[in-house]
Amino acid sequence: MNASDRTPADLLRSALAADPGRPLITFYDDATGERVELSVATFANWVAKTANLLQGDLAAGPGDRLALLLPAHWQSAVWLLAGASVGVTVEIGGDPADADVVVSGPDTLEEARACTGERMALALRPLGGRFPQAPDGFADYAVEVPGQGDRFAPFVPVDPDTAALVVDGTELSGAELVARAREDAERLGLTAGSRLLTDGEYGTWEGLSAGLYAPLAAGASVVLCRHLDRLPAEQLQRRIESERVTRALGA
Repeated sequence: MNASDRTPADLLRSALAADPGRPLITFYDDATGERVELSVATFANWVAKTANLLQGDLAAGPGDRLALLLPAHWQSAVWLLAGASVGVTVEIGGDPADADVVVSGPDTLEEARACTGERMALALRPLGGRFPQAPDGFADYAVEVPGQGDRFAPFVPVDPDTAALVVDGTELSGAELVARAREDAERLGLTAGSRLLTDGEYGTWEGLSAGLYAPLAAGASVVLCRHLDRLPAEQLQRRIESERVTRALGA
């Protein structure tokens, strides 16, 4: 990837310029049987739409904090890169009462109501489906995002030295995040074209790095598996083979 990249959004732009058609995230939920594959171009389009929603409709910008109450999921990855594109600080599992924006899954809605700012809810249904009825006090992401623009430009340039992510009590600037992701990619042996399978959660840096940032930094791709413990060993082996996995973590 481009050595001058200093933010996660820079990494995504470089990936898009290098090979927009290659897979970036292949997501499995072994509780529901869901499989979704997103190319770099498709993922970047979701990120652009979500960043426009965040900056425009939710009026978020640099200095604002976003509490992300979502599990490891392809839509969580979209929100992480959208936050980086706008310049907000995304806190994994952050306290909604201290946040300007909260983004919640279906299991954390009551906790998320503590946010006095903007509230967005995701049903996390297959294919990005909406809630049958939007939760009271929340906008439904699946309803709001489709009409957003396919291109994004921040109102204010993102400073790579300001806080981009808080995870497990550690705050990282965009530049620090990118540096760590590159180090992890090298440690994991990831190179362009590598396919990393992981069941890591997004509540730790290790899970986030394996499940998004390190593959992105290396020009690799990730097979992100939720509820992998429900998959019999022989089916896991078939998945590793069919997805052309070159490195598996937690499997």
